[in-house]
Amino acid sequence: MKLLQIAALVAATLAAGAAQAQVLNLYSARHYQTDQALYDNFTKQTGIKINRIEAGENELLERIKNEGANSPADVLLTVDAARLAKADELNLFAPVQSATLNARIPAHLRTADWYAFSTRARVIVHNKSVNPADVQNYEDLANPRLKGKVCVRSGAHPYNLSLGAAMYERSGEQKVFEWAKGLVANFARAPKGGDTDQIKAVAAGECGVALANSYYVARLMRSDKPEDKKLMESVSVVWPNQKGVGTHVNISGAGVLKTAPNKDAAIKFLEYLASDAAQVYFADGNNEWPVVAGVKTSNPALAKLGAFKQDDINVGKLAKHQAAVQKIYDRAGWQ
Repeated sequence: MKLLQIAALVAATLAAGAAQAQVLNLYSARHYQTDQALYDNFTKQTGIKINRIEAGENELLERIKNEGANSPADVLLTVDAARLAKADELNLFAPVQSATLNARIPAHLRTADWYAFSTRARVIVHNKSVNPADVQNYEDLANPRLKGKVCVRSGAHPYNLSLGAAMYERSGEQKVFEWAKGLVANFARAPKGGDTDQIKAVAAGECGVALANSYYVARLMRSDKPEDKKLMESVSVVWPNQKGVGTHVNISGAGVLKTAPNKDAAIKFLEYLASDAAQVYFADGNNEWPVVAGVKTSNPALAKLGAFKQDDINVGKLAKHQAAVQKIYDRAGWQ
């Protein structure tokens, strides 16, 4: 009887271990409904069930810190390099050794502790009444000829901070300050709203030009709503700095937590995100660009936007200067 009890205990322990191996606890700050199919496909391929908690980036980071060594989180998935770098600064990520990830993801789109899986470009959107020759570069937005014509969202938003950080890395503090000061002088109105609001303001003629992430543009291009179709008839898109360093891109990315109870499943999930199938989904499902070269997508908006030269600055550097850039923006009056 005792032997049978021991055997039953061993079997139960092994079963519990197997069950644990078939689970991934994902903390995600991506709030796109279309991502559900991405996760479902992973479970279908691997048999690993995803338990997902969605919240804002700061909330998730605070939760992981408070949970400490007992945190159930295996993977943190979020958008913007600065937010991933913040988690890195808090010493939350474990280095990942994966030949698959290193082979598929370009060096400038990964660090030792986290990887980018999709990109979005910071484009210039302008009303068709504006001469496109006047808005070919980010620097042009500070030119006095655009006085009263520029719309942007808050300077405190990570999308704008990352752009400033890339400029800081390339040109230094003084150049970023001069640009931000000139940009502020050209505001059509005080910064407000999100990127879609900036595009709508350009279409309505409230301003002549704005900055927006490309996937917001693509989303409007794919919309079946008559008002969105009409809106997009009034605007054009410019890939900035094509004759220079290229257009600034930011990312959506993820890392494995140091305290992850399911590390093998976590690494499998990251490798899955770099697979052709998942990369296509980032493009077709949420209008982002794949990071893996040669992946073919069927997104008509991305096809219409066309190819562009992207700035190949390492994503790790985008977070490095953000605190300094925020101070520069504050001094320039970009609130």
